[in-house]
Amino acid sequence: MRKPDYRRLTTILRREGEPDKVPFYEHFVDKEVMETILGEEMPAINQNLNPKLKRKHVAALIKFYRKMGYDYVPLEIPLNLPRTNRLRARDTAPLSRGVREWQDENRGEIETMEEFEAYPWPDLDDAADLTYFDMLERLLPEDMGIVGGVAGGVFEHVSWLMGLVPLCKALYTDRLLVEKMFERVGSIIVKVDEKILRTNKLIALRMGDDMGYKKGTFLSPDILRKYVFPWQKKCADAAHRRGLPFILHSCGNLKNIMDDLIGYVGIDAKHSFQDEIEPVWEAKNNYGDRMAILGGVDVDKLSRLQIKPLRTYIRQILEKCSPGGGYALGSGNTITNYTPIENYLAMLDEGEKFPC
Repeated sequence: MRKPDYRRLTTILRREGEPDKVPFYEHFVDKEVMETILGEEMPAINQNLNPKLKRKHVAALIKFYRKMGYDYVPLEIPLNLPRTNRLRARDTAPLSRGVREWQDENRGEIETMEEFEAYPWPDLDDAADLTYFDMLERLLPEDMGIVGGVAGGVFEHVSWLMGLVPLCKALYTDRLLVEKMFERVGSIIVKVDEKILRTNKLIALRMGDDMGYKKGTFLSPDILRKYVFPWQKKCADAAHRRGLPFILHSCGNLKNIMDDLIGYVGIDAKHSFQDEIEPVWEAKNNYGDRMAILGGVDVDKLSRLQIKPLRTYIRQILEKCSPGGGYALGSGNTITNYTPIENYLAMLDEGEKFPC
């Protein structure tokens, strides 16, 4: 596999032409996939872990992403915002984690002003465990960079804490609560991002903030413009003051807000594309002159196609997206624990063989 060079990815993010090879980009790879490929267990991120286990997690991240040919290590740290409104079921993926959790859309941790006031909001200086970034900076080889940020975005954290259904109702019944939620969550994320930006080996700040489904955005564009985009912009502005690009990962149909994201928020790159909504080559054609395009190998195809048609599909993406630069190869979302390992490796192999 190729030797890493963080400048390969920064060339793409800044749209400064074609690097020597098409870089790889993933929002993250599921822990079960990394453990299978590495042949070793790695602790999950947890601020309560002892320093030895935290260091083991960071070392495994570096080992995996270097082994697979990435020019950077992705790292997102969770916020200290406890929630109990989760649903659980047996994980039936081939590389099962035992139990899979997801958000309960109908129930919130905070649905009233009284619950907002009683919630154990963290102090801004104690909202996330930054020791992971400190360890990663110390252990990272000189030829690799860090792409990092907070785990979860402005809209996501508010919708997680309130529940999507109660949030939508509160937009009509308790707008003051909604305003306070976005103000509190946004302030926390900006503060943590500003601290992350002190990391010397950081080459890009990123935010994962899923705002849509396949037909459109969860909230109306006007609501997003009022409550979400100003906080995303503060994070992007903080990155730009440091001279770094800002990457947005967001799922769903965002066609009605892309001009806002590029022109107002100031994103430099976008990740997460689904063929059913907007194939990545269409996104490159529509927005490639204004931002970098990352990933785009549809997760459904990556998970279910046989190797030969998968390789053909990936080569077609490379042929359409890589000319002129501004593109990095990867999945349309993440490498999940239900993605066949051989399919993931085939994607990277096609990227390695593609002539620039």
